[in-house]
This record gives sequence, structure tokens and C-alpha cells, in this order.
Amino acid sequence: MAETTARLLGVLSLLQSRPRWTGPELADRFGVTVRTIRRDVDRLRQLGYPIEAGTGLAGGYRLGTGGRAMPPLMLDRDEAVAVAVCLRSTATESLDGGGEAAIRALGKLEQLLPPTLRRQVGTIGSMTERLGTAIAAVSPELLVVITRACRDTERLKVRYSDAGGRESERTLDPYRVVSTARRWYLVAWDRGRQAWRTFRIDRLTDVVCTGHRVELVDPPDPVAFVQSAITTSPYRHQARIELHAPLDQLSTAVPPTVGLLESIDEHTTLLTTGSEHLDSLAFHVLSLDVGFRVREPELLRQRIGDLAQRMLAALTPP
Repeated sequence: MAETTARLLGVLSLLQSRPRWTGPELADRFGVTVRTIRRDVDRLRQLGYPIEAGTGLAGGYRLGTGGRAMPPLMLDRDEAVAVAVCLRSTATESLDGGGEAAIRALGKLEQLLPPTLRRQVGTIGSMTERLGTAIAAVSPELLVVITRACRDTERLKVRYSDAGGRESERTLDPYRVVSTARRWYLVAWDRGRQAWRTFRIDRLTDVVCTGHRVELVDPPDPVAFVQSAITTSPYRHQARIELHAPLDQLSTAVPPTVGLLESIDEHTTLLTTGSEHLDSLAFHVLSLDVGFRVREPELLRQRIGDLAQRMLAALTPP
């Protein structure tokens, strides 16, 4: 019995490793007959695993989708640690209830880890702290509805609450969902406003799939579109600043949620960003500790000049 169980698990593992296996290939792997492999496949199907069989030259067995059971994952040591660490992270807090689901999954995984790996994962969890941030959580069910609509290009009717709390009915042709460290965004064509827009998913309610399929015309790059929407468009002051440093040097200092970096040449990078206050822009670019030139706006150039004069005056001996 133990040998049969081990072979069934082995068959599942091989079916996950590549798209298709023939009966003779599996029989050769396990040192059994093709007839035994057929019986093993029948047992796995009875257990709920959707194993499909083909005929002809391209025939063989493949693991399908939609079965009652989820195949066991065969993880090596590094993969097991990586999955456990990811479950311990709080990234899932952006999904409503995701933290609890991650904890349940982690508990099941840690029971199966060898003692050495369990200690390694436990050390990472116990010796790591997180500086908490306010995260707008969305329900997994809502995320599934919206991403399916994106996949199927199906029109949505929603109620949306803007930053000022004003609610409105929208008809949207969804394109892509973009996630950041803190929030989820939907990029969609707003039929009422006849424009591509971004929508914070945590502000969407009463989301209804209409069943109407649409054809999207000239959709934007979703990541760049959201990045522009959250780093420059919402702000009173929008700036474009040449930084005298290569893109690779600046990419860690300017995260995508703060500004857009574009390489001008191997020594110069263009920063596009925004803020409600000119002083915030000035001190942010100064904190990068590289030379710079403000392309726009003129108000920012004037404000940096005023600040520079005040700083120079402060250096004058009494």
C-alpha cells in the first residue's frame, strides 16, 4: 500500500513537471507495466484529480484543470522556505481576510517542513518586524470578479467613491488590474467620461458584470498609466527634473509610487513627479544627493532659488 501511495504521488509530481507524459514513459520511470500506470491514473481520477488522456502520436497523460482536488506541490528546500517567508509577509493584508488565510496556509506548510527548515522560517518570522502602514484592503471575491471581467473584456457597472467621498455610477470597460505595495487599481475605459481612467478597487462597490463583451481600442500601458496617475496627476504641482546620475543609481531611491524615472543618457535621468507643496518637491530632489536641473515648473525653480538664498544667508557669520 505504501509503495502504491508513493507511486501515485510520484505520478502527480511528474505530471506537474511537464505538459505531457506517455504511458510507457511513466511505466519506465517507476519500473511497472503500462497497465499498472492506467490503474494508477484511474485511482487519481477517482480522488478528484483531472488527468486527461490523449491518443495518437501526441497522446499521453496531462494534468488538466477544474478537478475536485488540488495536486500536492512538490517543493524543494529553497522553494519551501520562499513560500513560507512570503506567507509570513504582510503583503496579503491588501486583501481583506488575506492575513488569516496566509496564517492558515503557513500553519499547514510548517507542519510538513523538516526541523531545520522549520527553525529557519521561524527565525525569519520572529526576528523580523514591519513598520505598519494603512492599507486599503479589498475582498478576494471582488478582485476575482474584476480580473475575470478584464480577462473576458466584459463591461462592468459599478458605484465609485472618489477622494472627496462623492459617489457616482460608472459604466466601465475593464482592461487590467495593477497592484502597488499598498493598493489595487483598475485601469478601465470610462464610457461616461470617454477616457481611460484609474480606479482604486477599494472604492468600488456594487460591481456588476453586464455580460456585454467589448472591444478595447488603443489601451494604455497599465503600469505606466497607474504610475502617472498616482505620482503626478493628482497633485497641484507637477515637476520634470533632470538628475545628473544614471537610472540604475536612482531606481532604489525613487520608488515607482513616488515618481517616474526615464533614462536620458548613460549619465542623466529624467524624474517626473508631483506634490501638493513646492517645498516637498525641493527637499525631495535635494535628498537624492545628486546634481539636478529643473525643467518645469518655473515656480519650483523660483522656490529652490529662494531656499538657496536663505540657506546661504544662514551660513554668514554673525
